[in-house]
Amino acid sequence: MGSCIICGTDVGGGRVCDSHQEDVVFDFRGDSPEDLVPSRFYRGVVDGYAEFGVFVDLAPGVTGLLHRSELDRRLDSLSWEPGDDVFVQVKGVRDNGNVDLAWSIRQADREFRGVLVQESSGEHLPDEDPDDEPTTEESAETAEPTDESDDEPVEESAEADAEPAEADTGTETAAPEDEATESDEAAESDDETGVDTEPAGGETESAEPETDDVATTGDEETPEAEGDGEPERVSIETLGDAVGDVVRIEGEVVGVRQTGGPTVFEVSDETGAVDVAAFVEPGVRAHPDVEVGDAVRVDGEVESHRGDIQVESEALVLLDGEAAEAVRRRLAEALTDEARPEGLQPLAGDETVAELADGLLDAAEAVRRAVLESRPIVVRHPATADGYVAGAAVERAVLPLIRDEHAKSDAEYHYFTRRPLDEPVYGMDAATNDATRMLQDRDRHDEKLPLFLLVGAGSTTESADGIDLLSVYGVDAVVVDAAVADPETRDAVDTLVSPELSDVGGDETLSTGALVASLASAINGEVREDLRHLPAVSYWADAPDRYVDLARDAGYDAERVAELREAVALEAYYQSYQDKRELIADLLFSDGGDLAAHVSEQFREKLETEIQTADANVVTEAVDGVEFALLDTDGYTHRYDFPPTPLLLDDLHRRRVDGEPFATVGVGTDELYVRTTADVSVRDVAERAAELAPNADIATAGVREGKIEFLSGERDAVEDAVVAAVAESF
Repeated sequence: MGSCIICGTDVGGGRVCDSHQEDVVFDFRGDSPEDLVPSRFYRGVVDGYAEFGVFVDLAPGVTGLLHRSELDRRLDSLSWEPGDDVFVQVKGVRDNGNVDLAWSIRQADREFRGVLVQESSGEHLPDEDPDDEPTTEESAETAEPTDESDDEPVEESAEADAEPAEADTGTETAAPEDEATESDEAAESDDETGVDTEPAGGETESAEPETDDVATTGDEETPEAEGDGEPERVSIETLGDAVGDVVRIEGEVVGVRQTGGPTVFEVSDETGAVDVAAFVEPGVRAHPDVEVGDAVRVDGEVESHRGDIQVESEALVLLDGEAAEAVRRRLAEALTDEARPEGLQPLAGDETVAELADGLLDAAEAVRRAVLESRPIVVRHPATADGYVAGAAVERAVLPLIRDEHAKSDAEYHYFTRRPLDEPVYGMDAATNDATRMLQDRDRHDEKLPLFLLVGAGSTTESADGIDLLSVYGVDAVVVDAAVADPETRDAVDTLVSPELSDVGGDETLSTGALVASLASAINGEVREDLRHLPAVSYWADAPDRYVDLARDAGYDAERVAELREAVALEAYYQSYQDKRELIADLLFSDGGDLAAHVSEQFREKLETEIQTADANVVTEAVDGVEFALLDTDGYTHRYDFPPTPLLLDDLHRRRVDGEPFATVGVGTDELYVRTTADVSVRDVAERAAELAPNADIATAGVREGKIEFLSGERDAVEDAVVAAVAESF
């Protein structure tokens, strides 16, 4: 008969009772997966990564899979390397011997209450001979000190030992553990908030009687504030210098997630945010009354876990009344001071951008405020070179701010997401995807609803339905577009930056990438030098001299800028739904030249091959003095390979323009694209063509890319109608 190493109670053939199975971590030295015990935590070694998770060796020949769905973070944000010691929980062993693992927030021996070795023959302490049978007393001595009530054998022993010492010596002694616990619990029950917390040295009113009654005997006195006083309140930004100290923080709960062990509250004050781990029992929600948005006070020990700062809660108190108001007032004042940039300095002194300064500062403030409020930021941009430059500029500016604000090393993956759009329209498909994700994160992880930043998209009528869906949930949307916004957009979004809203009137020499690069410099002035070459990269042709010169000053000549543009355009096409964060960052900011040059060469080869095929099959005709180049994009392009149809038509159109009125029309099964040398409104063309072909259901699908949709059965009639409408528009 063995004894539980935690509470000392008699158990069967093991060394831990059923109620403390998940309080102990096991070193597995068996040779069969069938010997593993589900729900137990085991030490393992990282074997390697797969697309779907991490393989962890629990013993030679016994490997489990920690699936990415079990992680509390993104797989690519894990800092584990092959060979690293890690701690995982066994979910179960399948009939074929496959071992399913679960995530463990506890990643050190000291975070468990005991350590055991599990062999095929049984369990024993790490330094114990498995053939020796320990007595109950020996088992109790190995248990770590604990506050929990089920550790009565240890507490009674401590009390019995304390009494003679007090009587014999007459010197001051520590209170018996059970008495201290009762006193702390009494103090808790008096707390007007009613939050069930673990004792942590208590509040001032409960600490003073404890000091008088327990820590003083005879004529000797113990100073009040030594050891038993309340912890000092500190700011979260200073916790990195307080590892090992018991501190007090006050702030707002900005996130809650339940793990297989403790409940983790992310608490933010006016200086930053930190994770607070509160433990009741494995997998049980601690402090169920505390939710996102609540003001709290936390007393606990500052610890460092794999480089991340965390507070192990000893007491968590829900604040209300004046105490809560004081916390929120400090946060509000800090937000006001930090969120608004001091001013806007457009890159290259662009006067067109300067005209939009007020709107850009509003947009920058919204982004900075979201970072300070621990609100996720979702950036949507077209999957084009211009769109990627704009999205990457914001990313470059925001990620350092998130790292400064949050103690966790993977916070930048939780609080910033960049999602490319196949087309420069924020339609219902994209909006439904975003709404689904944000609601899941809200309900499953208690995350705040995000701020949506739409760059180069969202400012046209075609995006109205998508933006309306977001507005139903009250989420904030910021739209920044170098093109003129449709009137319907102005009332649909919280912040809109568009040339038409100023005296600029829609300068065609401004790209979205150039506009957003200046926005990014306002969001975070420390990355301004990193952004200087981006505006030139964002222009496919005829970049303004001011931006060409700025890029050259930053070390990027015309050839290098072209390589970056082409490389980004190629990578934007593949896996278009993914952000490719690290790859794009390498291309735009860290590449010495080899990567961009290599990808750019592929771009040119693929484009030239496609252009040759398309050019040989262009049909030309003249209508009312306008020359047209007509291309059957279904028959003479590879629809599912690079380059995409819009990019192909752009290049084909540029090569055939010779100064005369000219238009290029690419016609597919149920969509066509229009390129012209004149300032022709695609929406007007679609409306006129609909009059000429009333049975074709012609409609504008994308103003920015000149896209028109129609019924496939009316294709020939639509082609004639669009050509006639374009000719009338010259």
